[in-house]
Amino acid sequence: MALWIQAQQLQGDALLQMQSLYGQHFPIEVRHYLAQWLEAQPWDAIDLENQQDEFKAKGLLDGLIQELQRKAEHQMGEDGFLLKIKLGHYATQLKSSYDPCPLELVRCVKHILYTEQRLVQEASNASSSGSGPVDGTSQKYQQINQTFEELRVMTQDTENDLRKLQHSQEYFIIQYQESLRIQAQLSSLASLPPAERVQRESGLQSRKSTLEGWLTREANTLQKYRQELAEKHQSTLALLRKQQTVIIDDELIQWKRRQQLAGNGGPSEGGLDILQAWCEKLADMIWQNRQQIRRVEHLTQQLPIPGPTEELLTELNATVTDIISALVTSTFIIEKQPPQVLKTQTKFSATVRLLVGGKLNVHMNPPQVKATIISEQQAKALLKNENTRKSDSSGEILNNNCVMEYHQTTGTLSAHFRTMSLKRIKRSDRRGAESVTEEKFTVLFESQFSVGGNELVFHVKTLSLPVVVIVHGSQDNNATATVLWDNAFSEPGRVPFVVPDKVLWPQLCEALNMKYKSEVQSERGLSEDTLVFLAQKAFSSSSNNPEDFCNMTITWSQFNRESLPGRNFTFWQWLDGVIELMKKHLKSHWNDGAILGFLNKQQAQDMLMSKPNGTFLLRFSDSEIGGITIAWVAENPNKAGERMVWNLMPFTTKDFSIRSLADRISDLNHLLFLYPNQPKEEVFSRYCTPPNSKAVGDGYVKPEIKQVVKVEFSSPNPEPSPGNSFMEHAASPTVNQHHNFTIYPSMNDSMLDAEGEFDLEETMDMARQVEEFLRQPMETQWSGQQS
Repeated sequence: MALWIQAQQLQGDALLQMQSLYGQHFPIEVRHYLAQWLEAQPWDAIDLENQQDEFKAKGLLDGLIQELQRKAEHQMGEDGFLLKIKLGHYATQLKSSYDPCPLELVRCVKHILYTEQRLVQEASNASSSGSGPVDGTSQKYQQINQTFEELRVMTQDTENDLRKLQHSQEYFIIQYQESLRIQAQLSSLASLPPAERVQRESGLQSRKSTLEGWLTREANTLQKYRQELAEKHQSTLALLRKQQTVIIDDELIQWKRRQQLAGNGGPSEGGLDILQAWCEKLADMIWQNRQQIRRVEHLTQQLPIPGPTEELLTELNATVTDIISALVTSTFIIEKQPPQVLKTQTKFSATVRLLVGGKLNVHMNPPQVKATIISEQQAKALLKNENTRKSDSSGEILNNNCVMEYHQTTGTLSAHFRTMSLKRIKRSDRRGAESVTEEKFTVLFESQFSVGGNELVFHVKTLSLPVVVIVHGSQDNNATATVLWDNAFSEPGRVPFVVPDKVLWPQLCEALNMKYKSEVQSERGLSEDTLVFLAQKAFSSSSNNPEDFCNMTITWSQFNRESLPGRNFTFWQWLDGVIELMKKHLKSHWNDGAILGFLNKQQAQDMLMSKPNGTFLLRFSDSEIGGITIAWVAENPNKAGERMVWNLMPFTTKDFSIRSLADRISDLNHLLFLYPNQPKEEVFSRYCTPPNSKAVGDGYVKPEIKQVVKVEFSSPNPEPSPGNSFMEHAASPTVNQHHNFTIYPSMNDSMLDAEGEFDLEETMDMARQVEEFLRQPMETQWSGQQS
């Protein structure tokens, strides 16, 4: 409700803008009486492009109707009676309007709340500008708004001058016609008697002479007016072009850059409402000036007066057409990018938007947009305006045509491609060591429409961010590497899709940290120690000093083309495996700080040897993609009095799909304290699976999977449990055995084959054996165990 209270304090133009948000589509009374409820709802949690969110939108619509009806029922007294009727009418009206498409209600309310917030913020910035420092963004916005005010005054000034010129010219024409009438009278005097002719001729000649002198002076004045008006239009157009450069070449380009970084997990690029409002103001003022210049041209044709004005008007006409063409073509943008890793035969979506479509009434004849996938070379040729055949494409996209729709509640004109699918792709010849996952394509969106009653026809096109096409999920990690590098290090205005082959290590660190935090959905990113660990891995270095890596450069080949020393995977493939593991199974543990992760075996040993037996930590495997291992300190079973660090064979996503990390740690009773000294129950118990009851309704005992390690350890506080009975001595001083998954009570059959793969047939055999075992009388089971 705080926002509505602030919105009611708006004044002047801001108040008018706020009031214009409301109408039959959403009455202002609904905003007023349901202010608190409206501002408390999760409107931003609904994705307008996701049809699956329509159910959530329907819930909000139903809630809105119920709140209105409840508010109406509570109205009392004479005034309350009228309000009760009005609110009940609004409830019926909104249900009728939005029940067929509840997402439109969400779009409407989001637009209202966002615009109110912007207007309140702008008013707040304006009021505080004189009393304290203003941040850079606020100063920039103030400058843009001040320039718009200056342009408004200039445009109004030329409008006033144009009216003055028009009136002067109309009067000039009247007087000119009067001079022609006098001339006609003089010509008709020949038929009069001489005396009368002389008398009348003298008066007419005097009037003619006076009028011709006035016409000569007035013609010079009109020429001067025209010249001054043309010069004023020159100044206005120069300022319009400058303002357009700030908005299109600075603000819109920055928005596109934020959109690109958002593809790497950066902050959201933000809404387009402010940019659209600016672009619409530009379009409005450009069009007004264009119409003024055309009216001056018409006046000039109506009354030709020799002079430089005609040439100047031709120049002005060309300039204003150029400005509006640049505005229209630059504001045809991709609001929602297609996925940058694009798998064939898979549905995908995208949204394109024309920021000035509503202002220029393009929706009166809705244009159609076509999507085509083209190669990097074709994109280069397109930007160079080289001739390319319309049939040229690098693949076939299904459902690639869409009509632009105008949303009256938000004033947006956009085309939503919801069910596109890449049927096939045509690859080009690859260069050198380049793989298919390094080849970049782009989706080209094209449309054509006219404005001003077909006065101007525009053919607009825009390119998506680079996409990498894959045909199998196994190519995803390498394709993601190509996209990440391109998004992070491309320069605005580049030739498609050139990126540097090498970058400074700190630049890559920033991109990796952004990607990691986004994928794991955590504020806990990559620490300085972690980045040193990654640098050691990337550069095969042993240095522990972060400054040693500050000026080092890493190449694309080092990042994801060359395998790490002694491994069969690249630096990125290893890190991507970690990210996938964390994202799917270990997100909560990472956020809790339970996983140190980025340590090598020697670092883990140095850290654990100073801690009591049973202390353990979790680190990512150096040798296996997407693996995490448990390292712990315990007695050496082969040498009394000696302590050593043990490392369990890494767990992967497959393992955690069978039994979670928390459950596995709970199973292993020799693990006591998470490094440095936290009892493991404090950290992991809330994530453990609740124990099953010993018997279910049909009399069966439910089997249970347990984690065991076939090595016996002594610990300061051994707690016997069923799991300990399966621990056996191992000859190796380091635990590097396959982890065993057994059914409790113990069975000899493993759920994994010799390669560690999950075997469904063997698992079903095991299940049948367990079922037969559990069907035996309880006495037989336990006697068999004791024997």
